[in-house]
Amino acid sequence: MKKIYAPWEKAFKKVSTPFEHFLHAQTTTGLILIFMTILALILANSPLAESYAHFFHTRIDLDVGSWELAHTIHHWINDGLMAIFFFIIGLEIKREVLVGELSNIKVAILPILAAVGGMLFPALIYFSINAGTEGANGWGIPMATDIAFAISALVLLGKRVPTALVTFLVALAIVDDLGAVLVIALFYTEQIHMLPLALAGGAFLILILFNRFGIHMILPYFIVGLLMWFFMLESGVHATIAGVIAALAIPSRPKLAPANFRADTKVLLDEYDTYPKDEGHGLHERQKAILLKIQDSIKAIGTPASRLEHDLHLPVALIVIPLFALANAGIAIDFSSIGTTIMTPVSLGIVMGLILGKVLGIFGVAWLAIKFKIAVLPKGSSMNQIFGVAFLAGIGFTMSIFVADLAFIGNSELIFQAKVGILAASLSAGLFGYFWLRFIAKSKVEES
Repeated sequence: MKKIYAPWEKAFKKVSTPFEHFLHAQTTTGLILIFMTILALILANSPLAESYAHFFHTRIDLDVGSWELAHTIHHWINDGLMAIFFFIIGLEIKREVLVGELSNIKVAILPILAAVGGMLFPALIYFSINAGTEGANGWGIPMATDIAFAISALVLLGKRVPTALVTFLVALAIVDDLGAVLVIALFYTEQIHMLPLALAGGAFLILILFNRFGIHMILPYFIVGLLMWFFMLESGVHATIAGVIAALAIPSRPKLAPANFRADTKVLLDEYDTYPKDEGHGLHERQKAILLKIQDSIKAIGTPASRLEHDLHLPVALIVIPLFALANAGIAIDFSSIGTTIMTPVSLGIVMGLILGKVLGIFGVAWLAIKFKIAVLPKGSSMNQIFGVAFLAGIGFTMSIFVADLAFIGNSELIFQAKVGILAASLSAGLFGYFWLRFIAKSKVEES
C-alpha cells in the first residue's frame, strides 16, 4: 500500500539533525496555527460568537486554605501555558548561542544586526504614528517575528532557497525573540512586588545550583521552575519570563563524555555477542541488562536541554500555540468598517511597522553591513532573497498578539485595533515574502 504524506512530511522523511527536527517542528506549528487562526475568526463571526467569548472568560480557581489563584481560561493560557512556549524559546536561544548560528560571531553578526534593525525600525515607525495618543504604549507590538510562520513559509519553498538562508532567518528570529522577551520584562511590567520577585530570584539560584552540582534529572528543575513561575506571577513581572529564565539553568552538557561513549558501547556490544542467540526463548537476562545499560548511556550522552527541547516541541506545537491562537485570534470583523479600523493610528502603526519597518530594518541594515564588509551574505543567497526574508519577518502574529494584550491591558478597543493590524500585516507580509522568494528572487548561483 502506497504511503501518503502531507506536503511537508515527505521533505522531512530523512530528518537526522536537531536543527532539521527544529525546522520540522516549526513548520508543523505554522500550519496548525493557520488552521486555528481561521477557526477562531470563524467562531468569532458566527452565531457561536457569544459562547466562544464566554468560554475563554470562564474562571478557574485554585484554592488551598486561605491561598487563592483565580484567573480566566484566557489568562491561564496566556500566563500559564505560554510559559512553556517561552521555555522553548529560552532553550532555542541557549542552543543557538552555544552550538548554533549565534555561536560563531562571524556568522552571527549579520542576523544579529538585521534583527536589531528589524526591532528598532518598526518600533520607531509605530511610535512616530502614535506619539501623544493612548496607543503610544504599543510600540513593542510590531517588533516581533513569528518564528513558526516565517520558517514555515521558507521551508515550504524547498530547494528554491539555500539552507544558509533558512539558518539566517532562524538566527534572526531567535535574536528577535530574545529582544521581545527583554521588552516584555522591562517595559510591560506595571508594578513590581519585591518579595515575590526576590523569591523568584532565589528559585533561579537553586536551579543554577542544580546545574552546577551536575543534577540531570528533570523533576527537580520542574518543581523549582514551577515555584519560580508562581513567584514571578505574583511579582508583577509577566510570568512567562520565568520560562525563559528557567531554560537558561537547564544543563547543556552531557553526563557522559562523547569520547567515552563509543568505547563503552563497543565493550557492551562485544559482551552482548558472547551470549548464544535463542530464537525460542528470547534474550538472555544479561543481554537485557546490557541493552538497558546502552539505553542509559544514550540518555547520558544527550543533555537535559536538548531532550526537553525535543520532547516539548510537539505538545507546544499541538496544544499550547493552537490554544493561544484560538483564544486570542478571534475578533469580530465588521467588513463595512474594516477600512476605518485599519486607518486608526494603532492598526496603521502596526501595519507600517511590520511591513515597512521590518524591510527597512532587516534588509537595510543587512545591506549596509555587507556593503561596509562588517558581515557577509549567507552562503549561496542573494540580497534579493534577503529582501524576501525581510518581508517574512513581518509576520508578527503570536508574539505581536501577546505584546498587544500586555500593552493595552483592559482596553478592548485598542486590543481589537491591534489585532486587526497584526492579522492584516502578517497576512500581507507573509504572502508578499513567499511569492517574492518563489517567483522573483534568485539565489546567488542563479544570478551569476
